[in-house]
Order: sequence, then structure tokens, then C-alpha cells
Amino acid sequence: MWVEELRSARQRKLIGKEILFFPEVDSTNRQAYDRALGGAREGLVLLAEGQSRGKGRLGRVWESPPGVNLHASIILRPPVSPAVAPQIMLLAGVAGANALARASGLDSRIKWPNDIYIHGKKVAGILSEIKAEGPRIQFIILGVGVNVNWRKEEIPADLQEMATSLRAEAGREFSRALVAGEIFEELEREYALFLQEGFSPRLREEWNRLSWINRKWATITMMERKFEGQVQGLDADGALLLMDREGNTQRFIAGDVSLRI
Repeated sequence: MWVEELRSARQRKLIGKEILFFPEVDSTNRQAYDRALGGAREGLVLLAEGQSRGKGRLGRVWESPPGVNLHASIILRPPVSPAVAPQIMLLAGVAGANALARASGLDSRIKWPNDIYIHGKKVAGILSEIKAEGPRIQFIILGVGVNVNWRKEEIPADLQEMATSLRAEAGREFSRALVAGEIFEELEREYALFLQEGFSPRLREEWNRLSWINRKWATITMMERKFEGQVQGLDADGALLLMDREGNTQRFIAGDVSLRI
């Protein structure tokens, strides 16, 4: 079974040293959150073959059939302030894009703030849920959803223009143990570097290299307000920069981005 293969590969690591597997749950993120509240150790991973209420950003549902894709949630306990949490998402995006590129051989790019795209279509999403107490983060749940072996013809018609899978793009089936292992390994490496260096110039440059939206015209929606401009990449603190037609630049640490055609 692919989960046993993954357990064997991760037994000496931080992320995935302990893996809980469910044939089906409502949401791996909800289950992980409950366990983190109960004191679960950092690095615990929850995996599910299927989810009845998979979580996406902004209250959306993550649609994914059982048995073909990756549904995972990871507990992290970084000793940092809540203000640093958006930077954790940035490192997770870098780790996810590099991991999927290595696992599949496909050009994987980041769509701010938390999606990974291949050939202009979404193949994966990363969702964070944070529990803070005073000046410190108590824990972060990173939810990772990857369309691995979803057949192109089985992707719902209303999603086919915007969603894809590794199998649909590469024309072959992938080992979910391999894909998950690559993601966990990259995430563990980037996380360890982040705890040492913070949001370093190296991490910023790597995010900008992998960005799918840099230099493109976009609309960012935040708190029901819309801002239009050309994406300039990340600044030294990890905020996304958007320059309007008058040359004015604004910083964003959260929001929803859509590209202008």
C-alpha cells in the first residue's frame, strides 16, 4: 500500500515520521487541527483517500475524487510570531512547486498566494490554518491537496478550463508515495532553513523565480475591494507588490489574485 511505502521512507524525518491514514474523512485539516489542540507533535501528517468536505481558501470546497489524488495535512509548531505566518505559506509554495517539478518533470509554478499551476492550470493548493496564543504561534496546519492521477476525462466539465492533474499533463500515472515524499522532503528542508534564516533573500529569489504571475497584469481582491496592476513579485518581507498604470506600488500580504486577459 502506498501509505506504508511513504511511512517507511519518512520514519527518520520530522515531517511524516508519524502518519495517520483514513479511508475517508470530512477534512484532513479539521482532523489535524483537533489533534494539534490535543497536543499532537510537530510533523504529524494526516492522509486520506477521500474527503467529504475538503477545504479550500475563502471557505471554498476542494473537489477531488477518492483514491487518485493526495489529501494531506501537516502540523507545524514554529517558534515565531503570528505576523510571520504568511511567510510560512510562501516557503510552502516554493517547496510544493519544486517537489512537483522533480516528481513529474513538469514545469510547476506558484500562483500567489497558495496555488501551484502547470501549463496555466491549477494542479495543487496549499491551505494554512493558524492557532496563536499571545505573541507566539501555537501551531500551523498546512493542508496540501494535489491532483495526482485524476484522469483528464474525469475532471468535471466546469473545472476542466482551470484544473489539471499530473497524469493529465504528463500522460502517465504517478506513485502517490513518491509525490507525497517529495513534497514532505522539500517542505522539511525549506522549513529548517526558514527557522535558521527567516525570510531570506534566497527564499525570496526562489519564490520570484517560480512565480506564474510576476510581470503579468492582475486584479487582487481583498476585503471586497479590487486593485489592478502589474505584479512586481515579492518584497524583502514577503509582501506581493502590485504597480498600477500610474506607477504607484501597493503591498499585499493577503488577498485573491486573478489574471487579466
